[in-house]
Amino acid sequence: MRKKKVLLVENDSNHRSAIRKIFIESGYHISIAKDGLSAFEEIVSDHHDLVITDLNLPKMNGIDLLKRIKEVNESIPVILISANARVKEAVEAMKLGAYDFILKPLTVEMIEIIISQISNVLTVTDRDMPKTKFTIITKNREMNRLLQEARDIADSQASIFIQGESGTGKELFARYIHHFSSRRDRPFVAINCSALPETLLESELFGHEKGSFTGALARKKGKFEIANHGTMLLDEISEMETQLQSKLLRVLQEREIDRVGGTGPIPVDVRIIATSNRDIEKQLKDGKLREDLYYRLNVVPFHLPLLRERKDDIPLLANYFIEKYNSLDNRNVKGLTEEAMQLLISMPWKGNVRELENIIERAVLMRKGVLIDKKDLFITEKNRPAEDTKFTFMPSVSLKEMEKKVIFHALDQTNGNRTHAAEMLGISVRTLRNKLNEYRKKMETQ
Repeated sequence: MRKKKVLLVENDSNHRSAIRKIFIESGYHISIAKDGLSAFEEIVSDHHDLVITDLNLPKMNGIDLLKRIKEVNESIPVILISANARVKEAVEAMKLGAYDFILKPLTVEMIEIIISQISNVLTVTDRDMPKTKFTIITKNREMNRLLQEARDIADSQASIFIQGESGTGKELFARYIHHFSSRRDRPFVAINCSALPETLLESELFGHEKGSFTGALARKKGKFEIANHGTMLLDEISEMETQLQSKLLRVLQEREIDRVGGTGPIPVDVRIIATSNRDIEKQLKDGKLREDLYYRLNVVPFHLPLLRERKDDIPLLANYFIEKYNSLDNRNVKGLTEEAMQLLISMPWKGNVRELENIIERAVLMRKGVLIDKKDLFITEKNRPAEDTKFTFMPSVSLKEMEKKVIFHALDQTNGNRTHAAEMLGISVRTLRNKLNEYRKKMETQ
């Protein structure tokens, strides 16, 4: 694996030597520049994964260097350091896209945190999904701890259970584990257990033989066979029907699958990662998740924090999403006003990182100027936080009809995403699916 490269821009020889020594001992390649101009020439001529630069430099100061770096490569994290910075300079640096602003002297502990953050600001391409990138970006201590634990266990064969609300990044976390495992060059296959009815889900997981049921016109490999020697993500495992859960348990125990309509078992070697956004204790108590399956999956548990529990990541994530949608949609938004950023930090974020990304994407698309202002974050009443949404009571409408209107309103709010709509309504995806089938059948008979 290529060593990560760090460019240190520092004209204090003592401070420079101390930082250089720690990075080299940690396995990083570190280049040195003594002024802003030579540092910029280094950036243009060679690849670097991180730049650490003093604020006060000869020939070009740290702020101007940051601006120039972002002009040629917006994705390079830049950390500014200073012994006597003013608040105004720190704010300006963060608005320009600095990864962090740290007061000197840098201690060993600070440098170790920076090293941890370098490994966690990760953009890699999943080899099984060309042209698709996944990114984990954080400076939050708890998230960094979880990511370190994920790297520690990535090379094991143990099953993993990831819990967390919708939008916290459970699938990204699973891909992160796969990337650091010995299976990284083998398939990563994800399936949403809530998206398919039981009959189709069984065929999707285990495959089927030609003629095994109506519509089975040819033999089909299941996800387990496709994921052989790789990693299988069972997303929202608690939504799987209990009968199918027992079949899944057998696969985990015996390391073999039976195709629907098949005549014999097929051996498979698959590392399982399961996720759920439900209260697992309640799911177990209500019999919706088999205890024996849960304990088989929950060998290494992770619980991802909510976005409102890692508010120090909000500026970092917001700026990342601005850069992302500037690139995708050919926009030139430079950042957020201080009022807009404070609003983002103060929000409850019921939809977590996914909600933040949606809001930033919309603001980048609609904003006419270079900075996103507070008013740009919510374009219509419909886009405002959920607590502002009100339903009008209609005494002439039956309770059933009111229920239907509420369900379709939730689907409208979530752009037809059943999982998110079910969460908004406080019901399971299975219940929502049954309701929609009921409405469809009623329309067919009318």
